[in-house]
Amino acid sequence: MSVHLLALLILVLTLEDQVYSGKITGGHEAVPHSRPYMVLLERYMPDGKIKYCGGFLLNEDFVMTAAHCHAKSYIVVLGLHSVHSSKETQRISVEEAFPHEQFNPISFVNDVMLLKLTTKAKFNENVKPIPLASRDNGTLPKSCILSGWGRTDKNNNYMSPTLMEISVTLIDDKKCAIENFYCSQGDTGPAEGDSGGPLVCEDGKAFGVVSSAVTPHSGGPDIYRYSKIPDSRNWIFSER
Repeated sequence: MSVHLLALLILVLTLEDQVYSGKITGGHEAVPHSRPYMVLLERYMPDGKIKYCGGFLLNEDFVMTAAHCHAKSYIVVLGLHSVHSSKETQRISVEEAFPHEQFNPISFVNDVMLLKLTTKAKFNENVKPIPLASRDNGTLPKSCILSGWGRTDKNNNYMSPTLMEISVTLIDDKKCAIENFYCSQGDTGPAEGDSGGPLVCEDGKAFGVVSSAVTPHSGGPDIYRYSKIPDSRNWIFSER
């Protein structure tokens, strides 16, 4: 077994503590390579451990993820569907990470990060960039989908060996709006390992970045938060 495949298989067996405290229920396996912008981010931590986040390809040079997915170094895996079949994937190291200059690690406001690749991604049927939503006109985007290799059951520590996806409905929440988040709520949503993946809505554009989950003080299901891409566009394009 190759070292690269072994590293991918480790993610099925291990999961370090991350931000999320939810699970994807009601989700299903994505059609293989139907989301060619998806990135599995291997995070090499200072203590030698490997952790994982999601991400998505913006162009041949840059990947976007969440700022809280920081690490000592990174490898992005492109063109992946199943960790058991990684023959045609591209593994590219990261030259430099650019977390949002106003990221707040306590509140997770501006939880966005750009990763500049050391070599250019090679586009093909399984590796393609995703366009970003342009403006926030004050209305919530419709028909949103999340995808990732994150944990599928809150009762175990196993990440999914295949790319999963789920539809979510955004809620109108004042606190979310003030902090520049889109939000969804309920028993279905992103889970550990899905952080940094895209919130894809309407015309197939990335509207948000999977960020964090909070439990309402009044009780009820967790609220899942996605950093608004339209609100970060000026910063994003200044860094690219």
